[in-house]
Amino acid sequence: MRNEVNDLILSSSSLSGTTVKTPQDEKIGSIKDLMIETSTGHIAYVVLEVDTGFLNLGSKYFAIPWQALSLDNHQDEVIILDVNKESLEKSPGFDKDNWPTGPQYDFINKVNAYYGVSENKNVL
Repeated sequence: MRNEVNDLILSSSSLSGTTVKTPQDEKIGSIKDLMIETSTGHIAYVVLEVDTGFLNLGSKYFAIPWQALSLDNHQDEVIILDVNKESLEKSPGFDKDNWPTGPQYDFINKVNAYYGVSENKNVL
């Protein structure tokens, strides 16, 4: 679906499970979930589940700012993350069995700073 200025509008359920690749078409993993700031409706971050073949970190999820991702105009249901393995391995994340809870502003600020995002203004 598109809005009045022809921006693509996606449902959160359509993004869950979407393949994430590098610009070189190497599969990184898939979107596990979207974390929403309930006070603003902004996407706080995307939860990325990395394939074991990309990194051997099967017990960790990565938090990625929405602004660090881009839709692939040539492949349906593919999102691009322009990051190398070493940078992703060092990026903020959390254990699959220990998701961040409570006020997460410090964690969100750390994620945004790591990816060079100043402020998250994405509304779902």
